[in-house]
Amino acid sequence: MSGENCSSLTEFQLLGITNNPELKLTMFILIVVVYLIILIANLGMIILIRMDSQLQTPMYFFLSHLSLADLCYSSAVGPKMLVDIFARHRSIPFFGCVLQFFTFCIFTDSECLLLAVMAFDRYKAISNPLLYTVNMSHRVCSMLVAGVYLVSMVDALTHTILTFRLCFCGSNEINHFFCDIPPLLLISCSDTQINELVIFTVFGFIELSTISGVLVSYCYIILSVLKIQSTEGRFKAFSTCSSHLTVVAIFQGTMLFMYFRPSSAYSPDEDKIASLFYTLVIPLLNPLTYSLRNRDVKEAVAKLKNKMLI
Repeated sequence: MSGENCSSLTEFQLLGITNNPELKLTMFILIVVVYLIILIANLGMIILIRMDSQLQTPMYFFLSHLSLADLCYSSAVGPKMLVDIFARHRSIPFFGCVLQFFTFCIFTDSECLLLAVMAFDRYKAISNPLLYTVNMSHRVCSMLVAGVYLVSMVDALTHTILTFRLCFCGSNEINHFFCDIPPLLLISCSDTQINELVIFTVFGFIELSTISGVLVSYCYIILSVLKIQSTEGRFKAFSTCSSHLTVVAIFQGTMLFMYFRPSSAYSPDEDKIASLFYTLVIPLLNPLTYSLRNRDVKEAVAKLKNKMLI
């Protein structure tokens, strides 16, 4: 394979989410509504946490970064997907594809790691509430978040370099609505075994570590909760964890389905549905799950409403 074939590609053609003219308008309206809610809900959560003094705790500090991750990776995909629904030419420049891929990887990795950090935070809060503010000081929280972003950037950079060093000497049509690993590997004429090995090892290590971290944290949380004598205390402890567990189950389940399949089992239609779920549905569910089931957030929203009315 010649170097000329590898270097001549300047853009990719995204085939988009659907080519059915009858579905296009419905999909466009639905995605616009969902994306606007994602913007309002996640930005609202970040602003609310920054403004309300009662929400200046480690749990909400991590939650604000989770909202930031949701906002960033959905924005890396959502606007381009909307433009392409009615576009005649759904092209994306080569370096635009690289940037979209890199941004998406960073913030999906960040969300994955943040969910594990949040489980650890819940363990510290429930197991030893008197020392919680000491154990989870602002310095500790900042270091944990910095570690999350550092690992995410290294992982994203690794996948980006390995993916875009491949030769795309045949078709430049990506059967997807954004630049993601599985459809890019499918159109490459290079040997992709190394890429698949890295996905299963590096990303697999991150997934295994975070899922294990969540499970271990919740084992300790359950043991700590069982020591609480009052029924009300137990209920309150479990209710603070239920929202987090819901988010973890949805996000990790989708990630495992998406990236831990052999390339032979890849199905473009299934992949588009799953990708649509975690690029738009999960960033929509996260702030709603935490706000609708969280008394502190509800009280903060009520206080903000009262201030605005006055």
